[in-house]
Amino acid sequence: KDGELQEVQTISKFLGEDNIKRIVNWTLKYLADIDIPVKRGTFIEFRSGMMNISPIGRNCSREERNDYEKIDLERNIRKNMVEAMKKEFADLNLTFSIGGQISFDVFPTGWDKTYCLKFLKEEDFDEIHFFGDKTFEGGNDYEIFTSERTIGHTVTSPDDTREQCTKLFMG
Repeated sequence: KDGELQEVQTISKFLGEDNIKRIVNWTLKYLADIDIPVKRGTFIEFRSGMMNISPIGRNCSREERNDYEKIDLERNIRKNMVEAMKKEFADLNLTFSIGGQISFDVFPTGWDKTYCLKFLKEEDFDEIHFFGDKTFEGGNDYEIFTSERTIGHTVTSPDDTREQCTKLFMG
């Protein structure tokens, strides 16, 4: 705000290295037992505020990504893994959010897209609109889409977003 850094927090500082290793080790063991046609590198991408987990691996090609998405929709690979992780790591108070075609995010509860709202004073804004494509329960836009502080809009593409914004704000 006004050019000043508001907060710096990382998932490793928050959870501690022992819990990070616990998650990584469990994830790699789980992924080893998933039978899918191809597996590529970068199954766990460690980011400052979350981990992104991909059963096929983030290094897959566009064609492999599209093929995996179909398999995942048929077999619920990510959904089942998320359910297993919720049970295994219930003590850590984590949120699991399926997004995109090949992966899901793991982060401390409250560190979803609503996190930014704590830096926006309610009295400073009449309305806050949010546009997202994964607005269903379990999607990575769900929490901010359903927040009492936002007006949520489901979109299907950048063009759809532009059309909705034009109708709402320019019409």
